[in-house]
Amino acid sequence: MEVIYKFLFSGPVFHQLWYSFSDDVSSSFFRTPIIEQVTSTILSIFSLQQLFEIDLLILAYRARYGVQLEKGAFEKRTADFLWMMIFGAISLLVLSAIPLFKLSFLGIPMVSMLLYVWSREYPNSQINMYGLVQLRSFYLPWAMLGLDVIFGSPLLPGFMGIIVGHLYYFLAVLHPLATGKNYLKTPKWVHSIVARYKIGVQANSPVRPAANGGTGAFRGRSYRLNQ
Repeated sequence: MEVIYKFLFSGPVFHQLWYSFSDDVSSSFFRTPIIEQVTSTILSIFSLQQLFEIDLLILAYRARYGVQLEKGAFEKRTADFLWMMIFGAISLLVLSAIPLFKLSFLGIPMVSMLLYVWSREYPNSQINMYGLVQLRSFYLPWAMLGLDVIFGSPLLPGFMGIIVGHLYYFLAVLHPLATGKNYLKTPKWVHSIVARYKIGVQANSPVRPAANGGTGAFRGRSYRLNQ
């Protein structure tokens, strides 16, 4: 599982957000005898395993555009990318507090937000979806919603991602271009996190990594001569 993750999500921020112990927790839970029997019975009756595999493939298809976004438009802008993810996570939590948009799991909306931002950064790229349909990347988030309809997946997660993605792109790109005012500028504390833990690279960062202290054996006070 972790090898597949590192292949699909190879950006430095994605690596920092990956917790390898999730495999141990899930495997130890689903391999207990009772849980194994119950889940195998349910999967054999309702064919949920095939649906899960389809959803996983669609999720991985969407998530790879987040990696391309980090390596493309956000190259050497790790702090900005991290701030976008923080903003997206907070916005999705606020949005999910509304009864109409209530969701328990926000992973798919988060990935859909990254997909939407990527489609706005590269609106004229040609996308070949599964070798069946070719379209401009600007329409890709809406095409993925269409796939959700075809496979019977709920529309709400993807739609929430589009809402938050458009909110971020408007505040971070469109509004500053129109007015010259950026209300979503990356805070200094995010730059500090990137600099302290050396996550990726941030060009023109207001915070620099702390320089190492002297390497000599003696670090005492200095005195003027003849004092």
